[in-house]
Amino acid sequence: QLDLVESGGGLVQPGGSLRLSCTAFAFTLDYYAIAWFRQAPGKEREGVACIGNSGGDRNYADSLKDRFTIFRDFSKNTVYLQMNPLKPEDTGVYFCAAVLDNMPGICTVVGAEGRYRYWGQGTQVTVSA
Repeated sequence: QLDLVESGGGLVQPGGSLRLSCTAFAFTLDYYAIAWFRQAPGKEREGVACIGNSGGDRNYADSLKDRFTIFRDFSKNTVYLQMNPLKPEDTGVYFCAAVLDNMPGICTVVGAEGRYRYWGQGTQVTVSA
């Protein structure tokens, strides 16, 4: 069963912004690194951003680091992805995923999909004029 829930997706015009949320119900995220992935139609799933359990370690895909920001609110057991400005090529399904932050370098967006144990259902982001 999936214990992560994403929200905040929707339809937005190019140049607009969205803030996605990732929340856990059955467990606290305090000990987990959290990552965002996305999958565009006809494309493979790719890493977007990740944040370490302490919130200090943050990594982004190189092409997105100037437009996307990942942060977390421990009091709300929630991780966010702020996206602005959005481009049409950002369209896709966005997933959050969690893995126990039990070793150095666990927070990465390169070749990292397989290490994440918990996943959400995904939220659709559509950027169109």
